Amino acid sequence: MATRMLLHASSVAREGEAVLLLGPPGSGKSDLVLRLIHEGWRLVADDQVALHAEAGRLSAAPPEALRGMLEVRGLGILQDLEVAAPAPIRLAVRLVARSGIARLPEPERWADAGIALPAIRLDPFEASATAKLGLALDLVLGRARQRAGAFA
Repeated sequence: MATRMLLHASSVAREGEAVLLLGPPGSGKSDLVLRLIHEGWRLVADDQVALHAEAGRLSAAPPEALRGMLEVRGLGILQDLEVAAPAPIRLAVRLVARSGIARLPEPERWADAGIALPAIRLDPFEASATAKLGLALDLVLGRARQRAGAFA
């Protein structure tokens, strides 16, 4: 049976594979989404994500009222952006201050609707945030390998 729910989060996808950006208002979700779009990622949803759980998988899509919209602080709300949705969520990203991130983190999970996903902590305002997120997705998808850390 399929389950649908709305979550305060943002989501972007690269090559059809989505990441879910988690954090309270003002934590940098939309700012990170903007930088990722500039690097070739595609918007799934900003501010609110409609999660769809079915057959042990989670996918992300925008609520219809927010489809194609992105809030850019200082500019306003952009609209009619191309959307990559629905998209399977492969990684959950907890946006935190740098002090909340271990140098060599233990593997983490994030779960909703009884479905657990790999999770990382990321400082969204770090200059390397977009590169780290791309590398984390590659690790989750088996396109890169590591000896120790979040996915070892």
